[in-house]
Amino acid sequence: MTRILVGPFNRVEGDLEISLDLEQGRVRSAYVNSPLFRGFEQILVGRAPLDALAIVPRICGICSVAQSAAAASALADAMGIAPTANGILSRHLITATENLADHLTHFYLFFMPDFARPAYAGYGWHGAVARRFAAIKGDAAAEVLPARAGFFRLMGFLAGRWPHSLAIQPGGSTRAIGAGERIRLLALLREFRSFLEKRLFGDSLANFGRLASKEELLAWAAGRPADFPAFLQAAVDLGLDRVGRAGDSFLSAGAYGLFPAGVWQDGTISDLDPIAIDEDSSSAWLAAGRARHPAQGETVVDADKPGAYTWCKAPRYGGQTCEVGALARQLVAAHPLALDLVRRDGASVMARVLARMLELARVLPAMATWVQALQPGEPFCAHGEMPDEGSGTGLVEAARGSLGHWLSIKRGQIDRYQIIAPTTWNFSPRDANGQPGPLEQALIGLPAVPDALPTIQHVVRSFDPCMVCTVH
Repeated sequence: MTRILVGPFNRVEGDLEISLDLEQGRVRSAYVNSPLFRGFEQILVGRAPLDALAIVPRICGICSVAQSAAAASALADAMGIAPTANGILSRHLITATENLADHLTHFYLFFMPDFARPAYAGYGWHGAVARRFAAIKGDAAAEVLPARAGFFRLMGFLAGRWPHSLAIQPGGSTRAIGAGERIRLLALLREFRSFLEKRLFGDSLANFGRLASKEELLAWAAGRPADFPAFLQAAVDLGLDRVGRAGDSFLSAGAYGLFPAGVWQDGTISDLDPIAIDEDSSSAWLAAGRARHPAQGETVVDADKPGAYTWCKAPRYGGQTCEVGALARQLVAAHPLALDLVRRDGASVMARVLARMLELARVLPAMATWVQALQPGEPFCAHGEMPDEGSGTGLVEAARGSLGHWLSIKRGQIDRYQIIAPTTWNFSPRDANGQPGPLEQALIGLPAVPDALPTIQHVVRSFDPCMVCTVH
């Protein structure tokens, strides 16, 4: 048996290394290393609780709004207040803007350039894909970046700035929207929808969202001159509809009041019980002990710990690994197309990318209804008092999956702050029972001879890693 190191990976936020044990040309076991320690959980201790709203968005520039929303929810829980109706709608709009922009960026700029590799020159689709998606030189970027920038103008109206906005607060949003601004928001949504329908899907969002099976999906894509159908052709030719399965447990905290919270395990959906979440530090360069619920979690460095191979903790739900992300959200929401793909082939590379496209098609029309439901002149933010003693939990959905913040307050200051990010779930190491994390499971059995290494890259990128969010 031999071991190889894959990485560092480009087009990834942060640092990522993967060690693979090979036997007869295939991956026997994988070890995912998050080599960058951030320390945000320690930075927050001893500060005023509201300082978290200024600090946690700096965890990441890509998903800073999601971090803000999780912190604001945890603080609202500790304060015992609920956001106003306008505040809830505004928060949905702000987080959805960031998440959908992330899906678009991942597809065009992070994921599709891998299909322009010279290794795929023998496939009939390679020439067109390379011209369209090659990093820096492909012509897609010249269209996608202006479309993304136009869509992000929503943030100027809703949050004042991006990233690191302070608009999201425990009681809602500080940015009230007037009647005239609602009209401009709707115009921006229509403009972005036009790009998606013409260039990404080559069809209406409604038609795509109604697809219910793999057969319908591939029949819909056949001969359609658009970017996502081009991916589907390449994915099927490369067998990416059948590789990358991690497990059969998926977790979602629920998003936008549109997708419910829950856990999908072996085809059964159950309610999410946040008490069942814990963190195991057995394989991390952190002081170990029994697995702890995040509300009692500790982040104590042990850089010389024997047997450790990452800074990442191992989140578990009821002792089991869970995959999080767009695919988890669509499975818990029981979308028929996501269910059909996973029942056939498991959580494949293609299924994960497909789920992000489903969210673009399903969430963007919902955003227009949220804008129309805003009530100018009504409050956008509720106010409350911060307790001297208390605790709170904030569970939200970032683009990459479930994000949780747990805090406790003593003598008016933060006494404990723990964060579980989506990539912490998906890129977690082995726990005390030797149970590998989702990506570690997804890589097992893949061919690892030089010509097959792009398949490993596709599997890794299908999780859309954001390593700077992983370790706090």
